[in-house]
Amino acid sequence: MNAIETAIKMELEAVDFYTACAGRTNNPIGKKMFLSIAEDEQHHAACATNVMAGREFRVSATTPLQDMKAIYEQNKEAMLQRVSSTTDEVEALEMAMKMEKDAIAFYQNAAAQAATPTEKAFFDCLIKDEEEHFAIFLNTHSFLTDTGNWFMWDEHSIVEG
Repeated sequence: MNAIETAIKMELEAVDFYTACAGRTNNPIGKKMFLSIAEDEQHHAACATNVMAGREFRVSATTPLQDMKAIYEQNKEAMLQRVSSTTDEVEALEMAMKMEKDAIAFYQNAAAQAATPTEKAFFDCLIKDEEEHFAIFLNTHSFLTDTGNWFMWDEHSIVEG
């Protein structure tokens, strides 16, 4: 199996995982976050299919971080209402972060060994998106496990005392 075929397999597995996570989370913003990232991964799989067929791939009009900011803005009130997270949700985020780190490492290696400029550009694009996915999951994990510090850092506060 070559790197593009492996990428398709990894991206489709991520779609299944993130869709399942969305179905299991109680937090409505968490559901939207997982579904948004599942959409990104579905787009990546479609792009990989195009690259494998020798066609160009289409970069998404927005970045994962832009998508998440839009979700947060549209759901600001719901976000401020503290919904307790379950151990399963926190574990899902930890597994998602590991999946994204593994994907980044794989795509960095694939980019270095790419056979064509299109393949290299594709893997570089995947690296950028997966790094943003990781940042989103890390930020969400921090919010759920240490909300007080999350708000402090989010507001760039300086603790005086």
